[in-house]
Amino acid sequence: MTSSAATTPTAATPATADTDVLRYTAFTSDPSGGNPAGVVLDAAGLDEQQMLAIAAEVGYSETAFVTAWDTRQRRFTLRYFSPLAEVAFCGHATVAVSVELAERIGTGELVFDTPAGEIRVGTVADGNGAVRATLTSVPTRSRPALDAEVDATLAALGWARADLDAALPPHVAFGGNEHLVLAAGSRARLAELGYDFEALADVMRQYGWTTVHLVWRESDDRFHARDPFPVGGVVEDPATGAAAAAFGGYLRTLGLLPASGVVAIRQGEDMGRPSDLTVQAGPEDARVRVSGHAVPVTG
Repeated sequence: MTSSAATTPTAATPATADTDVLRYTAFTSDPSGGNPAGVVLDAAGLDEQQMLAIAAEVGYSETAFVTAWDTRQRRFTLRYFSPLAEVAFCGHATVAVSVELAERIGTGELVFDTPAGEIRVGTVADGNGAVRATLTSVPTRSRPALDAEVDATLAALGWARADLDAALPPHVAFGGNEHLVLAAGSRARLAELGYDFEALADVMRQYGWTTVHLVWRESDDRFHARDPFPVGGVVEDPATGAAAAAFGGYLRTLGLLPASGVVAIRQGEDMGRPSDLTVQAGPEDARVRVSGHAVPVTG
């Protein structure tokens, strides 16, 4: 994540006044679930401060801006902004953009140039006519977290070492951004998420993490997740595609992928915005595929 001060638009001249902002929610087929994302398809004339101001006004965890188009090649340039800063990669906003573009130019493969690197997204219409998007991440990696990193994070979360699942060791995992992966030892521990917002934000800024990816293993191929995102000005993300990609790399590194290579992640349930992410990873390929739907936000 790059650091940048937020620009607050005035009431008289809102940042979105002359900008068409589409609103989607990703990793769900229900407008009341998933993770909302702003989508600006024509951002070629916007500078960084304008995009940051629009993202702050929209107020979602991320807004994606398409800054260049090549419709013939189905290739686009994307930038992502939280209400507080630019982010190198955002999975749920990429899915939202992909679904909107598929509706406009037809399903098939899309290619996005992002600050994190090239992201390819396959789009298909399912049996109900809804568009499902599958993004392929940049190469993932994962390393054991340092004791100092874990201890500082647990203190901000109000968790103890005894709250963790010893079979899923803490790691710092990368799938376009870095995320600290912590596995709760019980579903109840994951559900009781109340943390020191400023303290966790300070820890995450110190180590350069985009979210803390908190998980609980229901089975070898099904996990529940929560993602605090205080460095973006958001208490929690209801669905985090970038963290899901990083988590797929984490499982690959530890040799914990199921035989199918497919893992389901349920996120957002504890905050009333249930989301479903499908992760597919292989033992030889460092890239991870993350799939889900996106639908327009209504009301």
